[in-house]
Amino acid sequence: MGRMILSRPRWSGTRRTSPLCAFLARSPTGFLGVLRAPGSLSVPCLFSADVLKNIIREYRNAYSEIVRRADRTLQEVFGLQLVEIDTKRHIYILINNLPRAEGQHLCRGKEKEKMALLLVILSFIFMKGNSVKDSALWEFLHLLRVHPGKQHGVFGDVRKLVTEEFVRQKYLEITPIPLTDPPEFKYQWGPRAEKETSKKDVLNFVAKMQGKDPTFWASQYSEAEADNTTT
Repeated sequence: MGRMILSRPRWSGTRRTSPLCAFLARSPTGFLGVLRAPGSLSVPCLFSADVLKNIIREYRNAYSEIVRRADRTLQEVFGLQLVEIDTKRHIYILINNLPRAEGQHLCRGKEKEKMALLLVILSFIFMKGNSVKDSALWEFLHLLRVHPGKQHGVFGDVRKLVTEEFVRQKYLEITPIPLTDPPEFKYQWGPRAEKETSKKDVLNFVAKMQGKDPTFWASQYSEAEADNTTT
């Protein structure tokens, strides 16, 4: 089984520079192509309960038809697709289907760097078998000089960003591990991540960062190819 190499790469910049930030300095927008969405944490998830309460109101009996027509209009006029990521709670996101020019993305500044951190975390989770303990995730981020217990100049409160913002936006899922004392948790891809990227794109991203061919990780490559044929 192939393993994600965790040894610190030869990043450019000073010793104070985070390796992740150094990578962004060299390739500030390349990673965003892996996320097939508006690429913005400011774009919230849409909850059907909120839509019923604040928009549809007395026309709730026609909810399904209204959503269907809204989806069609969004695609035809704005190139946005309304995608349901939670069928039980009826949670939707908007995905941008329009082709974008090189370097043209909706997220800017620090938000772009946050999306980069998210992609790195999603990559780590996939390469480690689609699930990682919280201790392993923090150790991995520590290698990138991103410390959850310290205020980061780019990401701010890293622990809050990962455990609250990424989870609230449905990019990550946190599940308690039974019978652990002190309590431990595992991280997995959230439903939004499943819709906005693919394992194949993430593996290609990892391969590019490591300077290797995706087939170097045989197990992950087979899984990514299988996942690609079903999507």
